[in-house]
Amino acid sequence: MAFPQIPAFAAAPGVIRLIGHRGARGVLPENTMEGFEFALKTGVELLELDVTATSDGVVVITHNHHLTRSMVRDGNGNWLQGAEPKVSALSFADLQDYDVGGLDGASAYGRRFPDQAFLTGLRIPRLADLLALLQQPQHQDVHLLLEIKSDPDLMEDTAARQTLVEAVVSEVRQAGMQPRTVLHSFDWDLLALCQRAAPEMPASFLTQLPKNAADAGEDSSKAVNPVASCTALDLPDRVAAARGRFWCPYYLDITAQSLARARELGLLTVVWTVNEPQDIERMITLGVDAICTDYPGRVQRQLLMHGLHWRNR
Repeated sequence: MAFPQIPAFAAAPGVIRLIGHRGARGVLPENTMEGFEFALKTGVELLELDVTATSDGVVVITHNHHLTRSMVRDGNGNWLQGAEPKVSALSFADLQDYDVGGLDGASAYGRRFPDQAFLTGLRIPRLADLLALLQQPQHQDVHLLLEIKSDPDLMEDTAARQTLVEAVVSEVRQAGMQPRTVLHSFDWDLLALCQRAAPEMPASFLTQLPKNAADAGEDSSKAVNPVASCTALDLPDRVAAARGRFWCPYYLDITAQSLARARELGLLTVVWTVNEPQDIERMITLGVDAICTDYPGRVQRQLLMHGLHWRNR
């Protein structure tokens, strides 16, 4: 199948693509409408985001399965105390009681993003909210790398997993956004469900080898990512065998040899999450298709220093 989504993510002469990770997490609160709007205003045309569903079946944009106290405040403006509520156990109305506009700077997670602005009154958005924004004429070139979160507690619950996939696909189709959406996951079995439910949207296979530590303060996807026995050079062949069109390795895992193999197999290569100047430089030198980053401005600046751009001109 010829996928219309692919050119937007593919490198071109003079172009390496830039993807805003959860909007622009290093600058504004992640996976919020405010963060996405900021990224769009800076000229980012590719957005990565995470979705799951509430207890009443509303598809919402959030990374962690639980409301974590490092980034969520209650209605009184206090950091959460006690047990962290699970998103899937709350209704969408319940979620509106929580503020996701800032980070607790004393937490392990908060210390990772000292430059993130602290806002008040931000809420976890619905996927439908972002899709509506992107239907506006000025955003007609914006594409999504849409990560469906896989709940480790539900790995054996095929019905629940199928329901989540179908809900996400339904939202994308209702908005007419399927030609601009790529379905993305660490859970390759979940991606197989996506391929069956939505053959018009290409599958993007995330990978992270076990040797690299999970990111502090957030849910790890290593439990659902089937790459424990792999080397970097194995990964492109495994993705191609699973009918993936995108290989999305952790930036410390990719090598020149594995990138060359991915190209031989016709895979697009998107590296995540690349934030430090020396790492951005290495990805530019390797010549990946796209760089996913919490700091879009850093990638823009280094691309321009190389005489490159992140969009077709």
